[in-house]
Parts: sequence; structure tokens; C-alpha cells
Amino acid sequence: MLVTHGHLPALTAAPARAFAAPRPERLAVTVGNFDGVHRGHRAMLERMKVKAAELGVPSCVLTFEPHPRELFSPHTAPARLTRLASKLAVLRDAGVDRVHVARFDRKFAAQAPERFIEDVLVNGLGCAWLLVGRDFRFGAKRAGDFALLEEAAMREGFQLEAMPEVTNAGERISSSGVRAALEGGDLEGASALLGRLYSIAGRVAHGDKLGRELGFATANIRLPHKPPLAGIFVVEVLGVPQAGGKAWPGVASIGVRPTVKEDAVPLLEAHLFDFDADLYGRRIEVKFLHKLRDEEKYPGLEALKEAIARDAADAREFFAAKSHG
Repeated sequence: MLVTHGHLPALTAAPARAFAAPRPERLAVTVGNFDGVHRGHRAMLERMKVKAAELGVPSCVLTFEPHPRELFSPHTAPARLTRLASKLAVLRDAGVDRVHVARFDRKFAAQAPERFIEDVLVNGLGCAWLLVGRDFRFGAKRAGDFALLEEAAMREGFQLEAMPEVTNAGERISSSGVRAALEGGDLEGASALLGRLYSIAGRVAHGDKLGRELGFATANIRLPHKPPLAGIFVVEVLGVPQAGGKAWPGVASIGVRPTVKEDAVPLLEAHLFDFDADLYGRRIEVKFLHKLRDEEKYPGLEALKEAIARDAADAREFFAAKSHG
């Protein structure tokens, strides 16, 4: 999968307006944030791949970094379901040929809808076919809509298709629905919308080594964005060399560690059962299987240690029951 970044879908460095440079080939394109790459997104990708094959052109996802609401309202922006690297990995695994990550800054956001169509879709990406939802809005003040795209498709000679809603139990599948399920601790509901277990991936970073001192060493992943869930969870960890490609069982905490620090940033700490090796710098993926409880503040480290021990025991019981299930 080819991934390009910035205002340009070209492979060479260029100024911000280089979207205006025509590409020599045409693409089947879909546009969106694709946060979580849930089942609704997957349906869009499958439709795009089918149409790309019919037209004999590569499939391409146009997505944005950062999320538009993080630019305009960072304090009220929704929690991210996936980091950019994880989103790209899921898109790759879904069989997308190309992804262009548009740098979403104020200049990009301020362009007129007509300019977005001409510079980005037509001249920038060489759009031969476009798939969006009928509620898709774009351009300055979100003034562009499906009707404007219909006019442009007739004028510019690309095909336009509206993606129908994808539902689960009668409800439209959306990133906000996934966030609500995760925030409420409903991992099963989130999995039903995602089509897979929810996970967080990242590189293992050094921490304050408190877990090791308490007898429960952890692999720590720093979270640059507010996570969509918090608490103590039964988890499986992928990317552990000693596992031979299989998932390693464990228990994890995701939160601000109120017993240890005041006003701390969220951190994911995963304790791998019966494991004693160095994972620093290694990229791992933590899959969330079951929520044990919410995060709590304890009167001291001894009480925290006892709580961690109970959590570890509960997680081991979960895996034991699962193996006999």
C-alpha cells in the first residue's frame, strides 16, 4: 500500500498548493476520517475495491490528520479510536492500494468547496470514481455537499456514488457509536460495531518502574490523544517476540493513575502474565477482551498493590474459563 502525506498526493516534496499538479493516472476514491475503521467504513472500502477493479484503476482513501475537530476545538474533540499508524495498518490489511493523508490545517480547511473538488479530487487525485455518504460535507464552513459533487461529476467527468448506511441491530454504525460503547465499558458492543476486538498499538516506553517495584512489571504505551476507554481490563498482547506470533495474556490499566500522580496524562500499562523480558522500543498491540472495573484512587501503594493482585487473579480466571468454555 502506498501512503502519501501533506497537501500533495505526489511522491516528491512540493509546496502546499501542489495538489494542483495533475496526476498521470486515475483513481477510485473514498473520503473520510475513518477513525476506528469500523464495519461501516469496511463496507465503503469493499465497495471501492470492487469498483476500482471494474474500472481497472487503483483504490485510494483520502483521510485527514489531525481530525478536523482537533484543529478547531481541541478541548472538546472526540477521543480518538485509532492512531494514524494503526489506521493505516488496518487500511493496508483491508486491501486498499493507496492512502493519502491530507494535512488538515487552517489553510486546507479554508479552501472553498469548489477548490477542494478541483485541486484535491480532480487534479490532485485524478478521481475517476468517488464514494461518499449523502451527508458528506466539505470545504470552508462545510458548505460543500453531495449536490455540489453531483454537479462537479457531470462537469468534470468522474462517477459519483452515494454509500448507503450500514446498520447494526437497526442503528447506524458510526465512530461515535463505537466511542459510546467503549466509554460505557461495553467491549462486546464495540466489537460488534468494529467487526473486531478494540485495540491500542504503540511502542513500549520507559515509565517510572513503579509496577516492577510492586511486583507487576508493565509494558507502557504513552497516549498522545485522549483514549476512548478507561479502567482495568483483561487483555491479549500481540507483537511479543517470545509468543511466536500468538497473543500473550495479561491485564492492563488505562487511565491517569490517581493513586500515583496528580493531573497525570493517560497511560496504557499492560502486565503480561509469566513474562520477564525487555520490550522497550518494540511496537505491540493491546487487545481489550473484558473490563474488570473502573480506575480507583487508593490510600497508598500497599492498597494499590493488593488491588493489582486481585485484578491479575480475576484476569487469570477469565482466561481459565475461556479455555474451558
